[in-house]
Parts: sequence; structure tokens; C-alpha cells
Amino acid sequence: MADLRYTEEGRIRVIRGCIVIVEGFKSCINGQVIKFGYGTKGIIIGFSEDEAQVLIIRQQEQLKTGDRAIATMEPFETPVGENFIGRIVNPLGETMDGLGPLKQDAMYPIFIQAPSILDRKELTRTLETGIKVVDCMIPVGFGQRELILGDKMTGKTTICTDTIINQKNTSVLCIYCAIGKSHSALGKVVQLFLDHECFKYTTIVAALASGPPGQQYLAPYVACSIAEYFLYKGKNVFIAFDDFTKHAWSYREISLLLGRAPGRDSYPGDIFYLHSKMIERACFLEDAKGGGSITFFPIVETLEGDLTGYVQSNLVSMTDGQIYLSAPLFGEGQKPAVDLGLSVSRVGSKVQWKAIKKLAGPLRLEFLQYREVMRVSKLKTSGQSEEMQAQLKGGEILTEILKQDKDSPCRSESQVLILYAYTKKYLHELTMDEVKNFQNNIFEYVNKRHPEAMSKMREKKDYDDDLAKIFDKVIKEYVEEVKQARPKEEAEEVEGESNVGVDTLDKATSKKK
Repeated sequence: MADLRYTEEGRIRVIRGCIVIVEGFKSCINGQVIKFGYGTKGIIIGFSEDEAQVLIIRQQEQLKTGDRAIATMEPFETPVGENFIGRIVNPLGETMDGLGPLKQDAMYPIFIQAPSILDRKELTRTLETGIKVVDCMIPVGFGQRELILGDKMTGKTTICTDTIINQKNTSVLCIYCAIGKSHSALGKVVQLFLDHECFKYTTIVAALASGPPGQQYLAPYVACSIAEYFLYKGKNVFIAFDDFTKHAWSYREISLLLGRAPGRDSYPGDIFYLHSKMIERACFLEDAKGGGSITFFPIVETLEGDLTGYVQSNLVSMTDGQIYLSAPLFGEGQKPAVDLGLSVSRVGSKVQWKAIKKLAGPLRLEFLQYREVMRVSKLKTSGQSEEMQAQLKGGEILTEILKQDKDSPCRSESQVLILYAYTKKYLHELTMDEVKNFQNNIFEYVNKRHPEAMSKMREKKDYDDDLAKIFDKVIKEYVEEVKQARPKEEAEEVEGESNVGVDTLDKATSKKK
């Protein structure tokens, strides 16, 4: 026997773009599903005594005034489940990858309350992004909300995709939420994930620019609901929202069509609430609740480096730190173009590897001082004191260390080795090309000779005196091999420069002490 369902019928009174005003409903609730004709669907996002305001989220036919609207007492829910891993879906849970329909495990509401404070615990584990400048200077923990800011074409998406690629051999599940992106931009991300076999643990939720504003509005909520299915199974989930600027634009369009009073930059007054109720769904749950976590990387675009924009300043205030990508740095070839002066992680240092924390502590200040000296004085290495040459050499090496090619994450063990070699001044004996090669090769070099050392460091996330002796020995051997491989004339020239730089830097350091 079929289940009895309470339904109501209304009629379309006004059509305004993606908003339909329906009259005739005796009762309704926010988020309730409304059906029109054959396959067209909407949800109620506002109502009065006489009419309901319906946001169209899927349109299969042209609507006109007088058409029938059917309301069932169902809130909008999204399908979720294990089968979503490795698939590309739209905010309605429909597949976009041509691999056939999906079998869901459950239906989750998309507008739910975030876990309470009592259900959460302190952040204790680090999310290894594989991006050296982030892991060393702006570390991120499971359950953190780290905003990514920057102008167009400064590498915001690359930060997220590199982080997803780096979760390949971990138990972290990833969701990439594309909001208002073009087909070609999404296609590049899909191809990247295919090349790096990311679909074994990644889901893409995509609301394309060609789709209705309603889907762009719902996309991040749907991504959160899919993540929460895994959260309560005790798993760790990472979500990249690309990007919240388009999400804010879609909601502004919807609000203006609804006739709501515009505020600053024509955004409605509840734009802060719109993002904050979603951002709060990132969490690290208590063990009694499963011990799972959801980590957010929301992206927001700036205009000519302006951090004081309405949406930008809102998101800075509700997240646990931000990574700011600078267009001038990007133009200079410093990639990723992270501005360490404006970037911060408010909780990450608690979860950072102890080894990296020890080695990377003074480097942020050292890098900023080097940048300031170069900017103000326009110094060059010719005609300067030996001490200044050594200081500049150190700054150049540190700058080279923080550079990284896209789509090539760096293991945390490798980062420790690189930082150790820099701190002990082994890298000061090498040229810039040799420093670059050192970063690419040192992990395999050490791992072949002392694999137990690498596994021990991975386990403890720290190094002791015994490990330090192994590092010293192996790095010295590597540096000597590099020196011997140089052509004779070049080797003498580089050796002279390196000795001057290292000796002078040692003297300067001892004077300070």
C-alpha cells in the first residue's frame, strides 16, 4: 500500500529570473521542496501570509504565470554515501561524470546546526598540505578553517589541489567544491586529479557558472552534508571551497530578486550569517562522537589586493587564520606567492611537527627582514661587506627553499631535512641550482642509507641527538658529492664565495650571542 502524503497546490503569480512567487499554499516551511510540471524543482527560501518565495534549483521546462506548483512536507535533503568517493556530482546529487547513477546510503539535510562546543575537542593533529611555506610557517590542523585570499591568477586553487594531492597515502577524504567555475576550469582540475589518482579518495561537487544561481547557492551546503556522513563514521575530511566570492554573488543576486533591502556593496544584511553557519560546521569531534574531523579551505578573491572588502573581512573574522597570496610576489616568481607578513594560522602551531617547529621558528622573521632590506635599499651583492653578502646569501637560499613547483607536494620528512640543512648552514656551500636539486633529492638520498631514521622521525614527528648525527653525516656526504661533481674552475670559484659567506655568518652569529 502506498504511503499517504500531505500535499498542497498553489499557482505561480510572478516569475523573476530564478525566483518564483507562488500563492495558494496554506502552510509552508523554509527549505521545503516545491515541484513544477515535469522535473522542475525549487525550494522555499521565504514566505508571507499570502505567498511563498521559491528558488528554482533545477529547471527542465519554461515556467509561466498560472502554472501549478505542488508542495510536499519534505525539507530539501541531499543523497550521501560511500559511493560518492571518486565521483563528480552537482548540488542535487546527480552525476556529471558519465559513469552512471549513484546508489546513496542515506539522505542528509543540508541546513543543520553545527556540532556544539561540548562535542568538540582541542586540535591535536596536523593536516600535512605538502606545501613547504604552509607546513613550516602557517601550519593547519584537522578541524581548522584556513581562509585563502588573493587576486585572480595568484595560485589560490593550486594551494587546495596540492593539499588534495598530498593526501594520497593518508586516510583523509577530500571534497573539492567548485562554485561558479567554467567547464574548462573544472576540466583542468578533473584532469589533474586523474593524473595523480586523486579520485580514489576525492569527490567533486560542482555548480558551474552556466547553471542556475540556486545550485551555486546550495553547493557548499551539499559538500558539508556529504562530509558529515563520513565525519560521524570517525573519518577525517578536507573540503576546498572554490570559491566563496561566487557564492556571495549568487546569494546577492537571489536576494535582490526577492526584493530584500541591499546593504554594503548591494549584499543583503544576512550575508555574514550565510557563511558563518556553514564555516562553523568544520570541527574535530570528541572520541565519544567518533573522533572525526572536517577541515575547510574556503577561497575568496580580492580585487587589487584589497583585504577590506565586505565578504573578505567577514570571512577573515570567522576563520582560524588566512593564507594571503600576493600578486607582486607571484610576478617576481615566488611561487607559491604567500605573503608571510599578512598570513597567519591561529591554532596551527599547536599541532605542528615538533621537528619543524624547532627548525622553522625564526625563519618567518628572517625572511621578512630579508625582503624588507631588499625592498628599501635595493641592495645588490656587488661592493658590499662580507657580512652583508653572507646575510643576503642566507636570504636568497631561504627564498629558494620556500619556492615550490605546483602539483608536486613535499613530504614532511623532506621538509625537516631541508630546514635542518639550512639551519646548520650546509646549503650555504651550494649554488642556487644545487640548492634546488638538494631539495628534490635529499629525502631519497637519506632514505636509501638510513630508512629506519625516516620512519622513526615520521613516528615521533621529532628528532633526537642520534637522528641529528645521522642527518649531519649524510648531508655532509651529499654536499661533498655535489662539490666533487663540479667542473674544477667553477668549484674553486664557488668554494671561495661559500667559505667567505659561511665564515662571516658564523662570526656575526657568535657576536650576537
